[in-house]
Amino acid sequence: MKLLNLFGVFALLGLLAVGGGTAVLPEMRHMTVDHFHWITDNQFRSIYSIGQVAPGPNMMMVMLIGYKLAGFAGAMVVGIGFFLPDCILTLFANRLWVHFEASPWRRAIQRGMAPVAIGLMLAGTTAIAKLAIFNLVGAAIALTVFAMLLWRHVNPALVIGAGGLIYLLSVGLL
Repeated sequence: MKLLNLFGVFALLGLLAVGGGTAVLPEMRHMTVDHFHWITDNQFRSIYSIGQVAPGPNMMMVMLIGYKLAGFAGAMVVGIGFFLPDCILTLFANRLWVHFEASPWRRAIQRGMAPVAIGLMLAGTTAIAKLAIFNLVGAAIALTVFAMLLWRHVNPALVIGAGGLIYLLSVGLL
C-alpha cells in the first residue's frame, strides 16, 4: 500500500512539474512532510541539498525519498512515478506542438505558460529558502549569493562552496 501511495503522490508531482522540478518543491514538501509525515523538514532539506550537489538532474532527489521510505523498491517506484508519466505526456504534447506550429493558439499558450512557469519556480525557491534560512548569517549569505549571481557570471559551485565555508566559520564549526 505504501508503494502505491508513493507512486500516486510522485506521479502527480511529476505531471505538475511544468516549470521544472523546483516548481513542485512546495507541494512535494507539503505532501511528504505535512500530509503523509513520511519525512521531517530536516530530512527534506538534507535530501534536497544532496540532489543539488549530486551529479545529474537535481530531481533525482525524489528517489532518495523513496529509498528512505521503502528501500530499493521505494526508490524505483518513486523514480518511475515521478519521471515516466511526465515523459509520456511530453512525448504526446511535443507531437501536438509540432503539428500546430503555425497556430495562433500555440503562440498564446506559449506566452501564457512562461509567467506560470516563472511563478512556480519562484514558489519553489521561496519554499526552499524558508527551510534553509533560519538565522541572520544564512540570510546575509543568501542575499550576497543572489546579488553576486545577478551582478556577474560566477560559477555557482564556487559561490555555494564559499557560502558554506563562511557559514561554518561563522557558527564556529571550523
